[in-house]
Amino acid sequence: METIPTEYIAQAIRVIRNQKVLLDADLAALYGVETKVLLQAVKRNHERFPDDFMFQLTTVEFNDLRSQLVTSSWGGRRYRPYAFTEQGVAMLSSVLRSPQAIAVNIEIMRAFVRLRELLASHKALAKRLEELEAKTDTRFKQVFEAIRQLMLPPDPPKKRQIGFVRDE
Repeated sequence: METIPTEYIAQAIRVIRNQKVLLDADLAALYGVETKVLLQAVKRNHERFPDDFMFQLTTVEFNDLRSQLVTSSWGGRRYRPYAFTEQGVAMLSSVLRSPQAIAVNIEIMRAFVRLRELLASHKALAKRLEELEAKTDTRFKQVFEAIRQLMLPPDPPKKRQIGFVRDE
């Protein structure tokens, strides 16, 4: 079986309710099963998935997600997806036991670890920058401000209206 790149998995990880999660459809695609099959396995073992391991998105969260993914209002899924935290994904390994599920779970755990490392290094860099700024005089203030601006995440892309505009 071909391994899935950690970067691909890291891109599927979303932050919802201040938690890093993977959605049921993304997990199903990674495991090579239908979303319905994945959720059936979870529902058969519901006691293994408390609220801090898995939760269903609210209608507002689902609509926000739908607008981020730019899906049509008449296509795509009709029900609110489930989000799995890192612990929920780990618990999936006890429910889904195929060789592909085991390999995918290993790569997903690596992706979560890599994200934690990146966040930790970012915090360490910001702290180090503050220490340097405290040691230097005001001449370097603009340099430090420019570095801080580079450390900020990019703004979300602006929505453009698709289609033809009719001249009035």
